[in-house]
Amino acid sequence: MKNRQKRFSFIGLGFLLIAGAAALVLSAFEDNIVFFHSPTEIVNKFRAQKLKPAQRLRVGGLVEKGSVTKVSDGATNRFKVTDLNNSIIVEFRGILPDLFREGQGIVAEGFYQNNIFNATDVLAKHDETYMPPEVAEALKKSGQWKPQ
Repeated sequence: MKNRQKRFSFIGLGFLLIAGAAALVLSAFEDNIVFFHSPTEIVNKFRAQKLKPAQRLRVGGLVEKGSVTKVSDGATNRFKVTDLNNSIIVEFRGILPDLFREGQGIVAEGFYQNNIFNATDVLAKHDETYMPPEVAEALKKSGQWKPQ
């Protein structure tokens, strides 16, 4: 082999190694990406059995009025999140954000099992005019959007 052929083979091998590393990084990202869903989408996917048992999800919507309760253990909160078409029950063990209240937009991250969304994180909007973009889009799709 000539020096020129050796150089091209090393360059080609380098490109293959970089492409392989990029493929591994992208596949790792795919496993850790958490997609946002409205309550209607989650209910429909659950009925169609398109949700994996341990699939991490984000649900966003409005906290249904009159639905916030404490479970008997005292540390778990239960409430309903709605997109004004469907509602799902959310259970969250821990302290809710200060700005959490009924009728406000939230995004919860967790797992959907046995018709209950077990939240590991609950994010509340941070001022009176903010609405998470995903929640606003879900409300627009349902025809219930009422801009403030």
